[in-house]
Amino acid sequence: MSLTVYVSSVSSSTELKKHQQKITMVLDGKRIPYTIADIASSEDAKHEMKTAAGADSLPPQIVNDGIYCGDFFAFDEAVESETLNEFLRLS
Repeated sequence: MSLTVYVSSVSSSTELKKHQQKITMVLDGKRIPYTIADIASSEDAKHEMKTAAGADSLPPQIVNDGIYCGDFFAFDEAVESETLNEFLRLS
């Protein structure tokens, strides 16, 4: 498993920052290993995110082993409905 969370360290949007923070907080709390890919500092990461999630996608986006899982809203819904493992393709 290679879970990647695509984020942007450069944003004036407090909503975006809160979404990114919630994802990392939940994953840390559940002890789910992941890596952060900052699209603001890596063109490769930006290209990977846009390839997986679509050209118009904005961070945060989640990918597991190259398979697109979803954005913050899909993640949040999976947490609320207790289907996070399925959403992240962990089970």
